[in-house]
Amino acid sequence: MAKRRGFGKLRRLPSKRWQASYIGADQERHVAPVTFTAEGDAESWLNEERKLLESGDWTSPAAREAARQAQNERDSLTLDDFVSRLWLPTLDLRPATSRDYESLMKNHIRGERPKLGDLPLASITRADVRAWWASMDASKPRARSKAFQLLHNIMNGAVDLELLDVNPAVLPSRTKVRTKRATDVEPFTVEQLQTTADAMPPRLRMAVLLGGWCGLRYGELSELRRSDLYLDQVKVPAELRKKVTAPALHVSRGVIKVKGGYEVGPPKTAAGVRWVHLPAHLVPDLKEHLKLHAAFGRDGLLFPAPNGGHLHANSFARLFTKAATAADRPKATPHVLRYTGVSLTHAAGGTIADNMKRHGHATPAMSLHYAHSMEGADADVAQKLAKLGEGKKK
Repeated sequence: MAKRRGFGKLRRLPSKRWQASYIGADQERHVAPVTFTAEGDAESWLNEERKLLESGDWTSPAAREAARQAQNERDSLTLDDFVSRLWLPTLDLRPATSRDYESLMKNHIRGERPKLGDLPLASITRADVRAWWASMDASKPRARSKAFQLLHNIMNGAVDLELLDVNPAVLPSRTKVRTKRATDVEPFTVEQLQTTADAMPPRLRMAVLLGGWCGLRYGELSELRRSDLYLDQVKVPAELRKKVTAPALHVSRGVIKVKGGYEVGPPKTAAGVRWVHLPAHLVPDLKEHLKLHAAFGRDGLLFPAPNGGHLHANSFARLFTKAATAADRPKATPHVLRYTGVSLTHAAGGTIADNMKRHGHATPAMSLHYAHSMEGADADVAQKLAKLGEGKKK
């Protein structure tokens, strides 16, 4: 039987326990989430609900219970759970990037002491992050830096989802996280580029020249096909002829080595899909290469492996480093070609925007990272300044 009172209603159940309910601010009846042994306990619950209504802080008991459970779940959510359940699934990662992230998680974020992956996400403090950073092998600065950057990005994701108020992955300002500067990679001079290309096997000579003059990533270079080349203006799609002139090549794919073979996919970023105009001096050699070395057919690879298919990056790198010795650059790797392409564009008068468009950079910072002053450039600048000075004297 229900027992009426000034606020709410009490009801004695057949089990002899008490049920409490009331009409809330939403004009709906709300029942206590539990029943009570003593009538006084039921009345106390109603009194607390009345206080919430009078204060203006009221939400329904069901909503508060849901919020409590959600908070409990947030409090118990580990960093590892957050990454696997809530963060990674929202990212559109290339397979290679996904594998890199998993390797960093396994070897550093889960594997180091303290094991950050096992800690509740909400409990991780700056002190925890600093202890983790200090525990990592300082003799491997690149891996250490990449692991920290991943952790920082993960925590930013947690802040975006309002699971954290601030990002705890912050180190003291004096701590050096970035360990490699752009100046660590010295671009080829034009002479070094040509010498290295001439020292390569003939079938790969053009790969070095295209890589250097056009600044292509190796994955883009090794996936180039005959159908990507437009050496005749007539072959350029009609809708693009106003902004694309031959000779040019179209970059729309890259290839990476995966377990069991190769995987072809889009470039690393949307900006990577682009048209790259070819310096005219490359065209005669490129036409000769197509006759002698490229695979047959419209979709034949420009630089196939000797037995067909894609050329393994390691195979190209070995040949490249050996050839670069002829240019007095015995430690050069194929990645120097991308730096060379950006730096040559800069030396030719290209703006940051030109470099971004030509090399598929998503941000100005990335173009600046690759751009270097070419050897002899300062002398050229001095000559131009002198001409300006002479003009002022007149």
